[in-house]
Amino acid sequence: MTKSDQPIFPYPPHQVKGYHEFLPLQTQPIGSLLPSDQYPQNENPPKLFEPLTIRGVEFPNRAWVAPMCQYSSSNGQATDHHLVHLGSMAMRGWGSIMIEATAVVPEGRITPEDSGLWEDSQIDSFKRIVDYVHGIKGVIGIQLAHAGRKASTPAPWNLRLAVEGGYDGGNVVGEENGGWPNNVQAPSAISFNEGKYANPVESSLEYIENLKKAFADAVERCKAIGFDYIEIHGAHGYLLHEYVDPLSNTRTDGYGGSFENRIKLPLEITKLVRDKWDKPLFYRLSATDWLEDTLGPEKTENGDYAWWGIEQTTILTQKLADLGVDLIDVSSGGNDIRQKVQVGPSYQLPFAEHIKKNVKNILVGAVGIITDAHQANDIIEQGKADVVLLAREVLRNVDFPLQSALQLGTAVNPAVQYERAWTRMLVKHDPNNVHQTTRSQHGVTEVQGEEGEKKKPNRRGPPPEIHSAVPGV
Repeated sequence: MTKSDQPIFPYPPHQVKGYHEFLPLQTQPIGSLLPSDQYPQNENPPKLFEPLTIRGVEFPNRAWVAPMCQYSSSNGQATDHHLVHLGSMAMRGWGSIMIEATAVVPEGRITPEDSGLWEDSQIDSFKRIVDYVHGIKGVIGIQLAHAGRKASTPAPWNLRLAVEGGYDGGNVVGEENGGWPNNVQAPSAISFNEGKYANPVESSLEYIENLKKAFADAVERCKAIGFDYIEIHGAHGYLLHEYVDPLSNTRTDGYGGSFENRIKLPLEITKLVRDKWDKPLFYRLSATDWLEDTLGPEKTENGDYAWWGIEQTTILTQKLADLGVDLIDVSSGGNDIRQKVQVGPSYQLPFAEHIKKNVKNILVGAVGIITDAHQANDIIEQGKADVVLLAREVLRNVDFPLQSALQLGTAVNPAVQYERAWTRMLVKHDPNNVHQTTRSQHGVTEVQGEEGEKKKPNRRGPPPEIHSAVPGV
């Protein structure tokens, strides 16, 4: 064959228009259902892979990445680690990626290496990540946060290494290592763990007003970055959880005392964010302190609340829904070292289910040791929650969405760069030949895709015991 006779492919590569470098164009969102006319197994797909649209943003499925602190930022800015960490997840078909707890003020970080969005110089580092995720047709949001009295601490592995080396001192990072031991803010001057954590200062009314402005400014930066949604962090013993909880909030002004006063700051912040942000807005909260075994019922005999629990959570969630919060992300614990958490598969699901049954006009996200495709799908199929958010399982098994589709017998779109690894899922059937026995593959042979590999089915653990703090579930 002469050079002039070579078989030439006349089409240019499909690429993302306007991206700053070559990026292959995805045929459709990764992790979204493939058309049922080509993949009949998708005619009645599992609910886990049913898309969800919130305020015009379409999430391709219901398996979402929860925010996970990486303690790998540089003065609040996202780094190459975050691009690789989050970009890798976006390539694996998750319905949503959420950037970790991101402080709206410097002293709102958990560690000096936390993510932050308190100044404009931090915008570009996040925009690079968001542009990439959008380039591959993904959905990405951010969790805005303030660590409160749990701030100025070391990264977990730094603490672990020190303890393994014999250290037995406090967990407060000093100024010489980038900490702010004398500016740890809280609703009241009550340490999270006396002798280990900081002795916080009670936030002044002026500080509270400046904090609300900081949230508002962070929202403007989120607009410039292009995030698809915002989540407000009100869980795990951080500042907004501290405000709603009578154990950590003993203020005597308008932000303390009664239940209405304790929830005032979270509602004020939520309203100002909602007023400035027309895209989806989520709120993460801790549904309970897990203190019934230690302190007795959430509500005392005289009608006062002794600690934060599901009854107050339900009331707060309805108020958040009334303000326009679209989804409540239901976690638990983190505000009192006396907590006794009953851990097991789906152990926090009863709280999400309770909210789903008792609060109007809000979507519900479930978390807590969700590690199996059938387990995740059952949660959605049974109406116990609208989405599931995974964290540690993401780090162990980043391909969970695609593997779940395979296990549940449906076909979703893999990244074009990775489709050769998923041919056992991408089996096409000829709709005009009901007697077809030879399967048409998605571009490669069964041997290349290892279709013949046999795997033992995953076995689910026993259902969790329902904690007595959850009524009526």
